[in-house]
Amino acid sequence: MKKIEAIIRPEKLECVKKALEESGYVAMTITEVKGRGEQKGIKLQFRGRIMDVDMLPKIKIEIVADDEDVEEIINTIIQNARTGKYGDGKIFVLPVERSIRIRTGEIKS
Repeated sequence: MKKIEAIIRPEKLECVKKALEESGYVAMTITEVKGRGEQKGIKLQFRGRIMDVDMLPKIKIEIVADDEDVEEIINTIIQNARTGKYGDGKIFVLPVERSIRIRTGEIKS
């Protein structure tokens, strides 16, 4: 099993979520996060002043999936989250040793 963590633009959440659901991947955790990458933030003008905003709002999607599903999930996220501009996000894939369902105690390795 693998844990897929995708950091995406907030405006792309609904599109990515819908595409994942249509592909059969409905279980996910969504978290609002802030961060910055290579673009090092943005400059905004407010009341005649230039402000540096270096921590931008992002969305983190977490999915635990079987090894054979990982590539399809990654491709679905990329196809639906990409704008081609800085700040589109990143995807991380981590190993998961085991998963335990609290309600039933079922263990999945």
